[in-house]
Amino acid sequence: MDKKKDIRSLTKDELRSFFVSENDKAFRGNQVYEWLWAKGAHSFDDMTNISKKTREMLENNFVINHIEVDNLQRSADGTVKNAVRLHDGLIVESVLIPTGTRTTACVSSQVGCSLDCSFCATARLKKMRNLNPDEIYDQVAAINKESLLYYNRKLSNIVYMGMGEPLMNYNNVLKSIEKITSPEGLGMSPKRITVSTSGLPKMIKKLADDEVKFNLAVSLHSAIDEVRSKIMPFSKTFPLAQLREALEYWYKKTESRVTYEYVVWDGINDTKEAIQALVKFCKYVPCKVNLIEYNPIDDGEFQQAKPEVINNYISNLEMNDIIVNVRRSRGKDIDAACGQLANKS
Repeated sequence: MDKKKDIRSLTKDELRSFFVSENDKAFRGNQVYEWLWAKGAHSFDDMTNISKKTREMLENNFVINHIEVDNLQRSADGTVKNAVRLHDGLIVESVLIPTGTRTTACVSSQVGCSLDCSFCATARLKKMRNLNPDEIYDQVAAINKESLLYYNRKLSNIVYMGMGEPLMNYNNVLKSIEKITSPEGLGMSPKRITVSTSGLPKMIKKLADDEVKFNLAVSLHSAIDEVRSKIMPFSKTFPLAQLREALEYWYKKTESRVTYEYVVWDGINDTKEAIQALVKFCKYVPCKVNLIEYNPIDDGEFQQAKPEVINNYISNLEMNDIIVNVRRSRGKDIDAACGQLANKS
């Protein structure tokens, strides 16, 4: 028997054409498309304004490969972590991060990760495959429901900072954002979405050429090549000079400020030299810096820098008119914080 096609891989026009080929009305494709995306139907039986005969025909031809939240954990600080089971049994994790005024979804783009950052638990997982656009979309839809349930408000922001390197799943990530921002999907503004990359120059330039409207964040962690290549070995192939050139290109094309994600570790990037290198790098393109609290991943090789070092970073950046924010970790007690997603739940 032929394998059934995932119906959400079809565009609206393809759905309309399918119904015409079945001697039905084209508008039926519009109805099904709305059920699949805006209404988040998990089965054809949910499509109550479509006849039973038509639903059976869809069932015979297609599947809806929706996700299931396999395990939900709530942190003492209100953070929610979802272990998400995909249609083939693989698991990824996504996180709902609440603050006083907003709720943010942190979503995964790959099962495991393609890269080898030594401070990140996810990087220790073998990369199994890329996520499809609908699997990324479903993570956001599930977190939006949880935001409404637990905090009585819709999801306000999305960050692609979960498992995987988003720019190594480029097409699917962009298709997922297209669905999330579409009025026929979740209708979110692209300005409320941030894609975080470890710094792939060629793909950053491609984002600029594709005139994307979402925000760009770069996991920098050091502006000294020798240090960065030790903690992020893949970056030997993409030295900072190339990253700088790509970011300058990005800003020239988009006029959108870059966010640098930066963790300060004891004995690694806690020197005056490291601070000055970051200040210099920040002057190449308009940017802001998020200093992120480190979340240990058990082996003790990396330790959070002392508070006075963080303060030195802050004062030096502010002295040079560079916007800096300190991001306190959320959900550490359930391994939901930045760098901790490793399918432990």
